[in-house]
Amino acid sequence: MEKRFISGVSRTQGTLFPESLDDYISEENAIRVVEAFIDELDLESLGFDTGFSKMTGRPGYHPATLLKLYVYGYLNRIQSSRRLEREAQRNVELMWLTQRLSPDFKTIADFRKNYGSAIQKVCKEFVVLCRHLNLFADAVIAVDGSKFKAVNSRDNNYTVGKLRSRMERVEEGIKSYLDQLDAAERDERQYHNHNVPHLQEKLARLRERMLELKAIQAELERTDKTQISYTDPDSRSMTSNGMVRTLVGYNTQAAVDTKHHLIVAHEVTTAGSDRDQLFKISQLAKQALETDQLDVLADRGYYSGLEIKACEDVGIRTCVPKSETSGSKANGRYDKKHFIYLADEDQYLCPANEKLKRRMHSVDKGKKIYRYWSSNCVACHLKSRCTPGKERRVSRWEHEAILDQVQARLEADPHSMRTRKSTVEHPFGTIKSWMGSSHFLTRRLNNVSTEMSLHVLAYNMKRVINILGVPALLQAIKA
Repeated sequence: MEKRFISGVSRTQGTLFPESLDDYISEENAIRVVEAFIDELDLESLGFDTGFSKMTGRPGYHPATLLKLYVYGYLNRIQSSRRLEREAQRNVELMWLTQRLSPDFKTIADFRKNYGSAIQKVCKEFVVLCRHLNLFADAVIAVDGSKFKAVNSRDNNYTVGKLRSRMERVEEGIKSYLDQLDAAERDERQYHNHNVPHLQEKLARLRERMLELKAIQAELERTDKTQISYTDPDSRSMTSNGMVRTLVGYNTQAAVDTKHHLIVAHEVTTAGSDRDQLFKISQLAKQALETDQLDVLADRGYYSGLEIKACEDVGIRTCVPKSETSGSKANGRYDKKHFIYLADEDQYLCPANEKLKRRMHSVDKGKKIYRYWSSNCVACHLKSRCTPGKERRVSRWEHEAILDQVQARLEADPHSMRTRKSTVEHPFGTIKSWMGSSHFLTRRLNNVSTEMSLHVLAYNMKRVINILGVPALLQAIKA
């Protein structure tokens, strides 16, 4: 039986192409959204130089052309300037988008470097468009941070602890080679048979390395820094997902709406912990949404009394689980939650139905803390299950009522943390998949922030296209 397959066209066959590039681009193609969105922007007010070029020399490319090139690249996982240069010369979609212009890679890379702040504003402009489309109607935001690798290996990052361990290893190596040389000198046969020049060369290299490490140590002490990165000076060594293994990179904060999983606000930071990031990212989200009230979901890594109070003061209602750090609970004794606060009397009721009165106050890390205890603890039959000390003391922050409200909110909505996880983990996973294993391609905080803004813009644009479709989004942009 004769086998049949779909046959191609002979390469030597003459072909009549369409007369217009526009015939190659369907009405449902996402690049029409890129074209329309950027053409509607006031690039000059955003910080792009759109003035007239000098009459002498070759004129430059219009910022809109290079911006379209970058947005298309990040939509299609082409972030490298060299790859964008190649694609502009052979990709029909890019030929249509840039009107057959093909800038060289240096021009493309310099545009991203020189107009970083303006590109970050373009990302915010798309969030404004989403707000006008009522895609953020629910105004519930999930917040989280994720670590992204920088262009800096762990070997080129030095902390005080790393320096100490590396210097110890170098010292051990120097001692080992010195012992081998001493043994070779004591035994003439071993001296002639052993590769002494090779040992001396290794010893010299280790001594040079020790001098380098001491110079780095002196620099740390002189600048009062906790760590130094030599490839990307702004990157920092930080743990990932609470694991012992560290990466050198940046901590990206994101606020994502729970309905459509769109990134409302984001910020790239050098802080390894999320503890002091809640208010800032929540405030950025509130400003982006232009709302008076905002509900924010965050995990226990953001739990900080000062941060939560700052949010509540400006109309941001938070839902954050309390950190489990009680030493009493770990040792099998009563936790603070077993002590009931009586607001009318400003006292605590303990498990033995004794009242703990407020005795004193102190200031700890800028927070005013009240101390409560009872004089009857010594004779209490539950003392062994309560405290190993003379009496059980309970501490209460002067604004503890705010934290009690947050806990009440969490208990009223037990599924909120599941909602947070399913909301904010999605964008991070998608963007990291687009980035690949190398993550960031640029160096320094400002350039990395620009790169992240392009990823966020591409992510949000793709999400809105999936939600509304290309024709509806084009109509909304041109309205």
